[in-house]
Amino acid sequence: MKEKRPVILIAEDDEDFLFLIKEAFQRVEPAPDLHTVADGEEMMDYLLRRGNYQNPDETPRPGIVLLDLNMPKKDGREALKEIKSHPELKQIPIVVLTTSRDARDVVRCYDLGANSFIRKPVGFSRLVDLVKTLQEYWFRTGELPSVEEAHQRAPGAI
Repeated sequence: MKEKRPVILIAEDDEDFLFLIKEAFQRVEPAPDLHTVADGEEMMDYLLRRGNYQNPDETPRPGIVLLDLNMPKKDGREALKEIKSHPELKQIPIVVLTTSRDARDVVRCYDLGANSFIRKPVGFSRLVDLVKTLQEYWFRTGELPSVEEAHQRAPGAI
């Protein structure tokens, strides 16, 4: 039986890092179905299927969101707060992946409902190790709610 490809939404405005993390995810099995957005507003449009993201076949519900904190328009902190206060989105695991070294960001993100806070690794091999760990934990070891379960929990949910 073929293993289902996990869906990951990456909210990241740094094109260089985005290129590297996509390359790193190509080295895990199964390679995930990656979707990307460049800022918090675009991420909310994707998650709520607004604007350019209305087609559910093109915007599958992510198993996890990798969220950068420092993005234009709506930063990751604001987006995290909005996601975790939204009844149809709050059960999606949010992994903050950032360069921030500010201890207050760690506390604030967990207070807002982040499921994990990870500093971006330095070096491609460490990034590959990180994505392997993420894949193993979130899609093999951990249990995520299915789309059907999400619909049952919140009528009208995505």
